[in-house]
Amino acid sequence: MQQQADRVSHEPNASEALLPTSAEAVTPANWATTEAQPVLTRLYISHTLSTWNSRMFEFGAVLFLASIFPGTLLYASIYALVRALSAVVLSSWLGARVDQSDRLVALRHSIVWQRVPVAASCLCFLALLMPMDSWVMTTGLFVLVGLLACMEKLAAAANTVAVERDWAIVISDSINAPRQDLNASMRRIDLFCKLVAPVFISLIESLSTRVAIWTVFGVNTASVLIEYVAIAQVYRSVPALTRTPAFSNEDEESHSSDDHTSRSVASYLQNTIAPWQEYIANPVFLASFALSLLYLTVLSFAATMTTYLLHTGFTPIQVSCMRIGSVAAELSGTWTAPVIMNRIGPIRSGLWFLNWQFCCVAAASAAFAFWDSNSRLVAGSLITGVALSRIGLWGFDLSVQFLVQDNIEEHARARFSATEMALQNIFEMLSFASTIVFPRPEQFQYPVLISSGAVAVAAVCFAAYVRKERGHLLHRSRCLGGDKVLYQEIRPEA
Repeated sequence: MQQQADRVSHEPNASEALLPTSAEAVTPANWATTEAQPVLTRLYISHTLSTWNSRMFEFGAVLFLASIFPGTLLYASIYALVRALSAVVLSSWLGARVDQSDRLVALRHSIVWQRVPVAASCLCFLALLMPMDSWVMTTGLFVLVGLLACMEKLAAAANTVAVERDWAIVISDSINAPRQDLNASMRRIDLFCKLVAPVFISLIESLSTRVAIWTVFGVNTASVLIEYVAIAQVYRSVPALTRTPAFSNEDEESHSSDDHTSRSVASYLQNTIAPWQEYIANPVFLASFALSLLYLTVLSFAATMTTYLLHTGFTPIQVSCMRIGSVAAELSGTWTAPVIMNRIGPIRSGLWFLNWQFCCVAAASAAFAFWDSNSRLVAGSLITGVALSRIGLWGFDLSVQFLVQDNIEEHARARFSATEMALQNIFEMLSFASTIVFPRPEQFQYPVLISSGAVAVAAVCFAAYVRKERGHLLHRSRCLGGDKVLYQEIRPEA
């Protein structure tokens, strides 16, 4: 009982930690000084270039493969599957390397190993566009493109976990920038690139595939130096980012063993499983798992749902407008989340945001149970529910990101986040599997129900996390005398 009381009584302190300690601390002039603002600007420039290039290449590669191999989705499907699988298998190992490396060296490596594979892939795509009589040459180039895509995916993952889960914490603490606002700004950059970069490259590709490939190559190559210099300037401006590379004894023994003999199967499995064991054992695991579950979904304006909407009679222009509306809702979530977290803390804000998402998704899915799945009414309710649910999705995402940043030790931040990313890729692959099992548009209700079930399970998992951390789920309202109960819970000695 005392342990539970301590946990509950700790909650106000945790919430207070989200708020400035004085009125002076909340003024933008206090942290957006002439010294601090350039740091944020350069950080945002680096993150924008990294995210833009990643999103543009990710979408462009699918378009290029569709143009090179017309009439089949086999090559594009294999490409996407292998790319996602590489993140599942190697993300945890890569996160451990990031944790143990000098911060600037690790991030610069991620930049280079994002850009080099993209440039090489573009050259391969250009070669594949040329007529070839050799099946072996065509297959070889496709395999090479797949391997390069894996390298780019892993480098992008390393860049993301390093910047969003480690650098963001150190920088916000060093320049007194509210971390909720910094996280939200980074997420807005992600969403902007997610919307605009695919549209940009698809417009060029509609004119000429060859020109689109050269565009990706040129933008990717030109941005390397800018991103490389910008992140170095951020590093030099924030001394707290300096970290001496450290390897554990286990790693040293492993490297020494690798120099003389091959690693045994048992040792290899142990090193592979260890990050997952740490991830599951972490106190914030249930919150992270709940967020990862949300990747098992077809309820977004991606290829699957777009195909369904086109089948029900909507035009491409109408679907594009719907997607813009959905992104607008997502962006509103990134502005709403910091405000709500400041008021009620990340745990309660996460609970409310996730339940909002669940209610919207459940209402949209319920229409499939009462009307024909091919009707415009059902499609319209799905569009409305999905768009509104995105507010909850990104509000919950930012709440969980804050919790992870706050609860993971510095030496394990990248490893934990990379393992989380691997889990997200697993659930994303399962969402692909749901549409493979139910491929016809008239069967879309089943992937929708599976996606809704994933949100429901995520809500249960996060509720369990909230119960574990706070000792209860909801405060009783004042009209029911809840303020007295709350006071007794927080101050048991009274």
